[in-house]
Amino acid sequence: MINGSRHMPDSTAASVNVSMPPAAVLLNYFLSSMSALQQSTGQISSYTKPIRTTSHRRHFWEPADFASITHVHLRSAERLRELCCANRGTFIKVGQHLGALDYLLPEEYTRTLKVLHSQAPQSTRQEIEQVIREDLGKEVLLLVVKQIFPDFEFMWLVEEAKKNLPLELDFLNEGRNAEKIAHMLKNFDFLKVPRIYWELSTRRVLLMEFMEGGQVNDKAYMERNGINVNEISRNLGKLYSEMIFVNGFVHCDPHPGNVLVKKCPASGKAHIILLDHGLYQVLSESFRMDYCRLWQALIKADMKRVQKYSRRLGAGDLYPLFACMLTARSWDSVNRGIDRSPVSASEDVEIRSNAAAYLPQITQLLNNVPRQMLLLLKTNDLLRGIESALQTRASASSFLNMSRCCIRAVSTYQRSKSHSLYRRAQISLTEALSLWQINLYELFLWLKGSQLGNWVIALLSWMHHSTY
Repeated sequence: MINGSRHMPDSTAASVNVSMPPAAVLLNYFLSSMSALQQSTGQISSYTKPIRTTSHRRHFWEPADFASITHVHLRSAERLRELCCANRGTFIKVGQHLGALDYLLPEEYTRTLKVLHSQAPQSTRQEIEQVIREDLGKEVLLLVVKQIFPDFEFMWLVEEAKKNLPLELDFLNEGRNAEKIAHMLKNFDFLKVPRIYWELSTRRVLLMEFMEGGQVNDKAYMERNGINVNEISRNLGKLYSEMIFVNGFVHCDPHPGNVLVKKCPASGKAHIILLDHGLYQVLSESFRMDYCRLWQALIKADMKRVQKYSRRLGAGDLYPLFACMLTARSWDSVNRGIDRSPVSASEDVEIRSNAAAYLPQITQLLNNVPRQMLLLLKTNDLLRGIESALQTRASASSFLNMSRCCIRAVSTYQRSKSHSLYRRAQISLTEALSLWQINLYELFLWLKGSQLGNWVIALLSWMHHSTY
């Protein structure tokens, strides 16, 4: 990984105009935010080709209109990709984010922008060699060259971007993050993090172990290589639940180009390879506890506690919208229980439409929540996109893993605040019982979906009827 300099000519941002479909409205919002952010730093290219869309009324499309709408989506997506490649930097970052939102944006956008996950514009060989000579005094044969991304997209996050930018540009910091997360999650033998070669690394040069695999959203690759898609989705959920709820140290850029999967030839186990450790969010203890309790309330469909902890996290009266953003589910599904049913086609349409319809409220909400929440929302978005691509959204196993981590985190916190030996023992017993209940429920779900479970149910049914 090399931090080479990039020249950005001065000009104006590309424009997105006229009446737009919901997806285009959302893209307009992202682009306006990026333009404001990059204009504030003088980093904008001369690419000014507008992205145009057709005028229409939402929810009243005629069947004959769908072909033209598809054409408009594809044309706009291609121009958006060109804009991102021309401007680089933050625009590439947003293009990668949008390319991972399979559950939210039309296929034309995600399919077109996915190339930015693994084929983003790169620095020239001359730029790379110059940085290496300056920092190491020698030429090194590079196996991987990766573009550095300066900051993220929302215009109200300029100050946050200024704070994160020096950290992302410091490759020694990235190397330390990689080693820290590898040590923190060492109990997960399926996780692989590239080894850092410190003797050949500086703030502008990072030399690490070469690892390869298929992108985590490439279901066809997994099927060809005998990798269990559900296992990968479940293990990725375990990693992020541990990072967020237990450790409060979160890798915040899990787009598919940064998360690879590979089957180990020797053991036959599937590994998850985590790359790009420049951007992490450290969660405060109080924030982490409120976030744990909010997710516990969401999983249990406890609306009073959902409202309580959403308000504590800055959502105010917009707590229903906040709950929907966190879970990527409709408000009706949140009320019924997000683990009770999968995402239906009608709910999917509702989510996509509301993402554009509620942009002013979303803007207000994002201005009000703690800064720690912003990168978590981005991380949630990317993980939902991966689940959507793998068709594992709203799986029971993911909520069970989250519940385990929340219980462990809250119990650890409560023990640390208690000075009574009896109270600490009581907390530990409650924790053990809660985890045992989850394990029992997981066993029930496994039996219900397995062949053995079907045999047991059939046997019990036969025994019941044979007694009468």
